[in-house]
Formats: sequence, structure tokens, C-alpha cells
Amino acid sequence: MAATDTASRLELLVRARYALIVLDTVEPQRAEELVRRIASDLHLKYFGWTRSKGLRRGGERGDPYIEDTEEPQRALRVVEQEGAGCYHFRELGPHLSEPLVVSHVMDVVSHFSTRQGALFLTGQDIRLPDALRPYATTLRVPGPSYEDYRVTLERVTREQMARMPLKVEISSEDRVRLLNNLSGLTLIEAEKILTKLMIDDGALRGNDVERVNVAKRQAVEQDGLLEFHPARDGLSDVGGMDGLKRWLGQRRLVVSDPDRAEAFGLPFPKGALLLGVPGCGKSLCAKAVAHEWGLPLLKLDPANLYDKYVGDSEKNFKRAMQTAERLAPIVLWIDEIEKAFASGGGEEDGGVSRRIFGTFLSWLQDRSGDVFVLATSNDVSKLPPEFIRKGRFDEIFFVDLPVATTRADIFGIHLRKRKQDPAKFDLSVLAEATEGFSGAEIEQCIISGLYTVFAGKGALTTPALLSEISRTRPLSRTMAERLTALREWAGDRTVAAH
Repeated sequence: MAATDTASRLELLVRARYALIVLDTVEPQRAEELVRRIASDLHLKYFGWTRSKGLRRGGERGDPYIEDTEEPQRALRVVEQEGAGCYHFRELGPHLSEPLVVSHVMDVVSHFSTRQGALFLTGQDIRLPDALRPYATTLRVPGPSYEDYRVTLERVTREQMARMPLKVEISSEDRVRLLNNLSGLTLIEAEKILTKLMIDDGALRGNDVERVNVAKRQAVEQDGLLEFHPARDGLSDVGGMDGLKRWLGQRRLVVSDPDRAEAFGLPFPKGALLLGVPGCGKSLCAKAVAHEWGLPLLKLDPANLYDKYVGDSEKNFKRAMQTAERLAPIVLWIDEIEKAFASGGGEEDGGVSRRIFGTFLSWLQDRSGDVFVLATSNDVSKLPPEFIRKGRFDEIFFVDLPVATTRADIFGIHLRKRKQDPAKFDLSVLAEATEGFSGAEIEQCIISGLYTVFAGKGALTTPALLSEISRTRPLSRTMAERLTALREWAGDRTVAAH
């Protein structure tokens, strides 16, 4: 919802005599701007209150505070006397557990039945007592838009150019990525970060995109529900999966040019579910997509959600999803999703998994932020049927064991990563010898071979790798029946990733 839409809704609520309006936001400054705008448009007086300073009319920097109004009940008593107007109270949420404060709020609310205006409470997750709920409505204030960040970037650039020599060496595509990665930050945070980037080296360049991600990482890790993962490898570092890569490449255009996509009628992609054999690159793909698209990668670990207190697990999940939407556009990675929601219909945990699963399904269907969900699963039999139906994800891919040409590519990728020249190895022989091996098993053969030759003070060779391969029993042999069943299930239900 754009800021103009929010302002229109707020004005409508005030005109409709909603006396108590809760603005759910982490940016009280933006809420204050909205309320002052509403007051101006409706020709009402504006008052602002904070716990440290008290109540003042107008809210401008030079406006004096009303004496002895730091205590909320005294400030509310002044509101009763003032009459019509828009009264914006920040930080009142914690005081709503005090009966005297609730009583004064009730008095103020009753006065607005005959006067125009409203009492606005600003904060995040404000819990209203039962006595106030019938009189209140809650409106979530949207974060800054892409246009807000664009205006901020241009203003900060002009200001820094006026103060010092500044080199602006950033392509239009990197500029879009930079603005996308600012999303989720407050305008004050964005301004500080941009200013620091420019002052640091006297330039604004394409590599500054990753430095913005560092700031977002700090915001995520403070909450402890989502993990920020640096994405260093692109899709070129993933062997095979040509079908999945083509599909992702088409959707990358929507991410890199959101304005054109919106004008064309294309929404932000929902995500993909990757089913398949363990160790075949599903998790690697999640990291590569984030790198390729220039978006932050957040990982949802279900273990972080569950809490021993009744109701807190559900609240943790909702808070994690709110964080994901606030930081959008992002890639949200849920690894081995069957471990999180396999017990979606059971009662062994008091129904917590079932309730979180239901909330997650609703969120997948109706989420508002630009969140690309990339979920992986090794055991589709444990996933509830309603989870894998069309509509939850844009597509469901099956990731099978790599074929010979892909195995040769995987050998080349991992050898280069470990400072070995692939040209010195017979990749076709190695690929033939690893029939039925997963990418992870191929990587482990290389690592084991390096340990062996390092101890013997030799060099890694094709024979040395073949020796390690001969000692490895791949998963395709030890769990052949399970993999056969998985392929049969995926045959006509999924799209091949390779």
C-alpha cells in the first residue's frame, strides 16, 4: 500500500468517527508525518506526545511543550480539554496495562463521538486491553517505497556533491539493485548508509550494493528468527540444472526491471519448491539465485520459531514473516521444509506445528511483500498434500542425480574452487566412474583426495581421484528403493530441473 493510499484511508477513518486508531509501524516519524498531513487536510489542530518530552501542539521543532504532561494520564487529561483535533501518542503501548491510563483513553475516545478527530497510537505489536478493542482499528503503515528510496538517493548524492568531489560510477542496473536492497530500511537508515558509502571512498559504485546488504544483515540478526546468508556463488557455479536456470533467468528480468514488469502486468515471482535427491545442489541453488538476482538471502530455520510458551511460536513465525516482508525484495530460503511442517496435522506438540503450517500456507498465498520463497525437500512423502498444490509456488522442480556431462562440469567447478587446474584431469573418465554420484559426493571425493595427496606430499591426479571414488558408496546404491519411489512420484507431478 502506497503512502498516499494510507493517508486516504486514515482520513476516511477520521471522517467516519473512528476515535482510536493504532498505527502499526517501526517508523514513528513516518506515522507522525501521516497524522500531521491528515490534520492539515481536515483543518484540525495537531498534538504530538512522547514519554520523555510530553505533549506539544504543532509538533514543529520550535513549538513549546505543555508543562507537566510527561505522564500519559496528565497528557490525556489535556486532550480531553482541548477537544477536536488529531492527537498522536508515541510509546503509549506499554502504559496500556495501567488501569488509570486505560480509563483516561476511554474518556478521550468518548469525547470524539461528538467532536471531529481521533487519538492515534503509534508502535509495533501494540496490545490493546479488552475495554479499548471495540473502539479501535489498526492500520499497518507501509515502509518506504522504491520511489522514496530513489528520491533519497538523489538528494544525498546532490548534498555530497556540494560538499566534496564525488564520482558516480554506477550502471542503471546496479542502481536498481542498490535501491532494491535498501528496501526494508527506514529512510533515516537508508540516508545514513548512502552517506557513509559516498564519504568512505568519495564514490558511488556497483560494488556498493553488497555493502548495503551488510546493513540489512545487522537488522535481521538482531531479531534472531531469520539468518542472513552471504551469497557468493552464482548459477554458473551450479552444475547442470539447465531447465531450472532458464526458468530463473526469465524471472530475473522482473526483479531487475520492476517498473517495466509492473507496467506489463507481471507480479514479483512467488517462488519455487525444489524436490529431489539429497546432495544434488538444491541448497546451492537457493544461494546462487540470491547472488544472481542481487538480493539478500534470508534463511528460515524452524528451530528458531518454536518456543516453550503457549502462543509464542505462532507469534515468532508472524514476526519472522513481517521481517521478511519489511526487507523485501529478498530470497527466503527454507531448507528441508518437511522437517518444519511434516507434523502439520498432528497433535503431538499440542497442535503448534499444525497452526504454524496453516499460517504459513495463508502467508504463501496472500503475502504482500516481494519475497521469493525457495524451499527444498528431500522427502516429499512427509509433506502435506495441500502444501505442494499449484498456487503456493510458481513451480515445483525435481532435482535428480547428475548425468555424465553434468558430473564432468561439477568436477571442473570443485577442482577450480580448490586451486586445481581441471585441464590436467580426465574429466570424462571421472564422470564415467561416478555414475550414480550426487554433486556433494563428487565434492567429497575431491576433498578426500586432496587430504590423501597432501599427507603424502604429492599432487592430485586423475588416478588419485579414481582411487577415492572406488572407496565411496553413493546414496543411490545404499538407498536405491527410496530414490526409485521418489522418481516415480515426481514423474508427472514436477518439472525436471536438469
